[in-house]
Amino acid sequence: MQNRPAVVAVGRTKFGEHYGKEPEKLIEEAWLAASRECDIERRDLEACYLSDCFLPITNKLGLEEGFLSELTELHAPMEVTRSVSAALLTACHAIQAGIYNIVLVGGIEKMTDRWSKIRDDLMLLEDPWSYYAGGTPEVNHELMLRAYIKKYGVTGENLDKLNIALAQVAVKNHANATKNPYAQFQRKITIDQVLNARKAARKPLGLYDFAPISDGASALILTSEAIAKKITDKPVYVLGCASATDYLNYSSREDLTRFIAVKIAMENALKMAGSSLRDIQVAELYDQSTVMEMVSLEDMGFCEAGTAWKNIYESCRDYKGYYEFNGRKLFTNMDGGLKANGNPLGATGGAQLFEVFKQLRGEAGERQVTIDAPLKCGCSLEMEGFGTKSYVCILGRE
Repeated sequence: MQNRPAVVAVGRTKFGEHYGKEPEKLIEEAWLAASRECDIERRDLEACYLSDCFLPITNKLGLEEGFLSELTELHAPMEVTRSVSAALLTACHAIQAGIYNIVLVGGIEKMTDRWSKIRDDLMLLEDPWSYYAGGTPEVNHELMLRAYIKKYGVTGENLDKLNIALAQVAVKNHANATKNPYAQFQRKITIDQVLNARKAARKPLGLYDFAPISDGASALILTSEAIAKKITDKPVYVLGCASATDYLNYSSREDLTRFIAVKIAMENALKMAGSSLRDIQVAELYDQSTVMEMVSLEDMGFCEAGTAWKNIYESCRDYKGYYEFNGRKLFTNMDGGLKANGNPLGATGGAQLFEVFKQLRGEAGERQVTIDAPLKCGCSLEMEGFGTKSYVCILGRE
């Protein structure tokens, strides 16, 4: 990548139910945390890219750019996207083109402010046709699981192992979140709790298989490589950033057992970064459900289609902090993932980048990945809708 963009600082809030905090208080908290980390002030910002999905609905904020301008007291160029990854991709292009040198990228969501209606909003965002047919935000995840089991002929003892593997995903992510002070849920759960919740719901997936409704904000400061080297001796470069798109209507897609947009985005990001899968040491996966974490491992190329559940099951029988694929370690969702860290849609991708950034700089505290040598490369996967848009961002120290 020419004129590599670099992340020099990150900030975020705790995710959860922030009834007492207005949206501007949340994004201000995230911004100030990032600002203090690198001594960049508002007047230094040349542009701002903010993301949210529902602020106009939940908080009656019509033109979010004006809201951000008023908050920062700046008249710099500002744009709004639906995800932090989309905002980051746009900011990277601007820096690569030499238009800006210092940019604020952030995200915010206040989903609990519309608690009684947010599920309707989520369903329309994911698949309006399923919504009109009486579907819920969970329905596509369950349909994907059923299609996956059928396509790969998972039956008998193997089906039991697959169901346990999905439960292990939730247990693993909750365990990681206990070491994350920003996480919405900082408590452990058990495989029995996950399985019993499915029985209580009389469905293949239960309460502990899904990410929660959350509020929160995240921010990062992106600069050109030249500026980054003046600010910090530990810049984290955006080596590759790519996106891809699929049909909005899930049932119209060619293959219901995968996210083709994830596969394409991953391949393009790796190509841009000049990297291979073996270079990725830590990954933040978009586990809106346990099924999505399993399927994403396959779509991103870490294992063959139809086999991720086997790797998860074997890795978690004597869990040592990572998944193992053909003798290679992959540390996933060290912050607890969407499942336990929380999922305020517009801010979620920023929290993923926050975690990869901290891991690469060795600043992740109790949850810091420890291997023989310092971490060099990590990636994040963020989606909009049910795999309708996918973004892969590869970060690295070199």
